[in-house]
Amino acid sequence: MDRIGVAFSGGPNPAEIVDLVVLAESLGYESAWVAEGHGGDQFAILAACAMRTSRIILGTSISSVFVRSAPTIAMAASSMVDLCDGRFILGLGSSHKAQVGPEHGVPYSKPLTRTRETVAIVRTLLRDGQVRFAGQTIRIENFDLWYTPRHQNVPLYLSAVFPKGIALCGEIADGIILTRSTLNTAAPVRTQLTEAARRAGRDPGRIAVTTLLPTAVGETRSDARAMLRPGLAFYAGFFPRYNKLMAEQGFAAEAAAIADAWSRGDRQATERAVSDAMIDATSIAGTPEDCRMRLAAYRQSGIDVPIISPFARGPDARARFEATIRACAPG
Repeated sequence: MDRIGVAFSGGPNPAEIVDLVVLAESLGYESAWVAEGHGGDQFAILAACAMRTSRIILGTSISSVFVRSAPTIAMAASSMVDLCDGRFILGLGSSHKAQVGPEHGVPYSKPLTRTRETVAIVRTLLRDGQVRFAGQTIRIENFDLWYTPRHQNVPLYLSAVFPKGIALCGEIADGIILTRSTLNTAAPVRTQLTEAARRAGRDPGRIAVTTLLPTAVGETRSDARAMLRPGLAFYAGFFPRYNKLMAEQGFAAEAAAIADAWSRGDRQATERAVSDAMIDATSIAGTPEDCRMRLAAYRQSGIDVPIISPFARGPDARARFEATIRACAPG
């Protein structure tokens, strides 16, 4: 059966997400992922999913190393892997400066160092039940767990977009979570992961390559593109990192136009600047047959697990998510 995951980053409410994960499991999805963002507490939602599923792997995509403290992340991960008896992946990332400071009131600096140190603390605490740490971004005098974890080795994936982050994944992570990839992304990423892993004395073949792919299913490809256009406009307008990514993927003119319109507060112009080619290159959009063919192409390009990320807001969000999950179900 084809490997595929599904991600949730807002739209359905928490209880609806749990129902949709149960559906995904019944249809053969390998994994279900919940973002942090603004869509509800990811660990609470995943814990509820753990209670109603038995096979599907559950993961965070991602937990921010700035918004949660490292011991808090470790305890949440330990709780999740215990509740679902091992079928949990901890996805970590640095999030974005545009979010961490303004939305959470937390200083944002040295994101790669913070990520590296968080990984070290989480792994130590899960393995030993206690940690002391004196790093550049995190200092912990002492933290100990008041129970003995049943699972001491939780698979840990890191999100990455650019070479330094990808290299960090190769050095310390069990997997990488890419986002908005094109069919040309996997090959150079695998090369970078391999080089970094070998420098660290690790087996690069053991590092899973996944990617989050915004997904919409419509009666026509044009309908599906229209569903995804607002999300792509927001991501490329609000997040400088994603704007840069789009530019490097061959859409420099569109990225510049999006940034300009966003800076002027013209949301309609921002959406108009998103070309069909941008959507087609970085998303799954079209009829059910179109979407399944596109997913197959991502697998053939070198992605181990494509993760569909339906985009829907409003009262019909659950229905649109369900339609997408059914349309993209593995054969």
